[in-house]
Amino acid sequence: MTSVPEPSRGAPSVPASVPVALHPPRSDDPALYINRELSWLEFNARVLAEADDSRVPLYERAKFLAIFASNLDEFFMVRVAGLQAQQSGEVEEATADGMTPLRQLTAISERAHELTAESYRIWNEVRPQLKGEGVALVSASELDAKEQAALDEYFAREIYPALTPIAIDPVHPFPHVRNKSINVGMIFEKRPLSHEPSFGLVQVPRMIPRLIRVPLEGSRRAFVAIEELILRHTKLIFPQLRVTGQYAFRVTRNFDLQLDDEEGEDLLRSLQAELRRRERGNAVRLEVSGSAPQESLNWLCRALEIDPTRDVYLVDGPLFLGDMTVLSSGDERRDLRDEAFVPQYVPPLRDSDDFFETIAARDVLLHHPYESFEAVIDFLSQAAEDPRVIAIKQTLYRTGGESPLVRALQRAAELGKQVTALVELKARFDEESNISWARALERSGVNVMYGLLGFKTHAKVLMVVRREREGLKRYVHLATGNYNQQTARLYEDVSMFTARMDIAEDATAFFNMLTGYSSPARWNRLIVSPLGLHEAVLGLIGREAEHARAGRPAGIVAKLNSLVDADVIAALYSASQAGVPIDLLVRGICCLRPGLEGVSDKIRVHTVIDRFLEHARIFHFRNGGADEVFCSSADWMPRNFRRRVEVMFPVLDEGLKQRMIEEILGNMRSDTAKGWLLRANGHYERAPEREGLRSQQRFMELARERAREQEPIRGLASKPLTMPPPPIERLRRRAEKKRKKRRRDES
Repeated sequence: MTSVPEPSRGAPSVPASVPVALHPPRSDDPALYINRELSWLEFNARVLAEADDSRVPLYERAKFLAIFASNLDEFFMVRVAGLQAQQSGEVEEATADGMTPLRQLTAISERAHELTAESYRIWNEVRPQLKGEGVALVSASELDAKEQAALDEYFAREIYPALTPIAIDPVHPFPHVRNKSINVGMIFEKRPLSHEPSFGLVQVPRMIPRLIRVPLEGSRRAFVAIEELILRHTKLIFPQLRVTGQYAFRVTRNFDLQLDDEEGEDLLRSLQAELRRRERGNAVRLEVSGSAPQESLNWLCRALEIDPTRDVYLVDGPLFLGDMTVLSSGDERRDLRDEAFVPQYVPPLRDSDDFFETIAARDVLLHHPYESFEAVIDFLSQAAEDPRVIAIKQTLYRTGGESPLVRALQRAAELGKQVTALVELKARFDEESNISWARALERSGVNVMYGLLGFKTHAKVLMVVRREREGLKRYVHLATGNYNQQTARLYEDVSMFTARMDIAEDATAFFNMLTGYSSPARWNRLIVSPLGLHEAVLGLIGREAEHARAGRPAGIVAKLNSLVDADVIAALYSASQAGVPIDLLVRGICCLRPGLEGVSDKIRVHTVIDRFLEHARIFHFRNGGADEVFCSSADWMPRNFRRRVEVMFPVLDEGLKQRMIEEILGNMRSDTAKGWLLRANGHYERAPEREGLRSQQRFMELARERAREQEPIRGLASKPLTMPPPPIERLRRRAEKKRKKRRRDES
């Protein structure tokens, strides 16, 4: 069995209206490319810059410090771990920018050390400001005698029994230190001719809160870190040994999966075994807080098998700043946070008693998180309850905990509908959650599939099949972001409802491809990876170059998270040389160098870092004046083109197309308040006018304005403008109306 279905006629299989490049241009000059890993570190530097911005509310600055730390953890667990594996395997293959794994590791270490030191400089500025607002991380010594005694009693009662002191000697070897766990190391006095251990450690139990709340006069919320309590009670923990030095440390390990799903007979079981194994991945980073003698650090590095020069990070503050969000958690003082914003349930779906009737009449676009994701939940919930719905099919990549979408699928299956869920078990760091959901769905009667062998299913597609007077009708939802109601309030994405026949036919073919290893001879509208998305993108870029050479209107605006693929970058360079103006809104990694004379001087790379994570992938091609707009789940990266199942879909409604071009892309391109510009040397600079347009603020205003509109829906009576009732209440009312109608019909 092949891993990917082959098109029955020709290759690649893409819509006939989309130009295809089968032999893309390439440029082998390493100077034209920015290193992927270093570009990612610069993205995290922009996150850190938000924490350093005094105009950002205080609690939000602490939040950005936590995001920076969490991002860096994942970077080390996956990207740095992969490079170290290449180095140990003596892989010398260079990237497009010409850097070998060893050169990359050296450069990463230098920049990561700089950024880590910068993050703690910012923390040591933010910490006293937090304390000034009554929110404090304190040392036990700052408490009065009575509170210290109470804290010591708490330690003896609630913490000490759970600790396991380990003294390292030939009988007690160095233990396995879990990934990202906090540990306390202690150096013992070494007496001549003694066989006593010289080093011991205590692993902080994960089930005990990292920060212990304590009363402190003048503070509204005060905490002591658990590792400090352990350091405070060394005599209790090691009563027979004299401690001469102590420090806290944290180890980051290789946490990526090494799974060959073509070799495993049962993907779910193979994945569970791999999840257990990765807890024992190789160490890739050691963070140390406190006074640690070099001799002790060298010994610890030997035990962990890491480079003491490259992989050790000494920090001036508490380990892992991501945990420090506990300080302000639950404190809702608005003056210390971003402006409160509730996603708006906007027309036309807000005023609709029947989502199917509304979507059949027109395409509906949602811009999340400004426009509420609850509309998607309500749509699926209505489909689950509707007796005329006979089938539901959906991809699930990251669903989050207690997902109402998963519950709706379960409900639909329990009511006898044919429900198919394509669950991606290998969604990084969500594997265990997805395994749990897959089992729950199966127990409810849902047909659970895991996609194509060797590929991650990253596309976001939902299809509902409904029996209507004219026959079966299909309703499709396509999105750039995950079906996850939690991240939908934090990530910027777009999604679209449509009942267009050509897209519905493609959606059917898409799910048949995933479940039955078949694909159509030609797609109508959707462009699918790995069956031609790469070639289609290159073709669209090449077409703009042809328009420019012929003197027709040409231009490209691309909003995406990452731009890495060397072929796409080479095609963009070629288009720039042909005179195509290109505006790239790249949030994260960008390996293209803009502004190179004669190569990329028509290319501008702009990025926005603000309260919501920019996540939508939107592409506008001027196409000689016949504008085309596409949205996608895929970034322009080799993995998205070759190793993932992705979908790029067109926005065909002229009104929605103009909204994408002028409102969404237009405002982002004009953002100077939170915008950054990439220079040819790989460095980013803030946009010059810091007091100008802030696109995310504008999107919130637009969503509120749109929610105040009263928009009559074709076929529906106009209603007075009211605040929408909660989604569950709306569904209850709809169900009651339908029951009353059925009773009237029966009588």
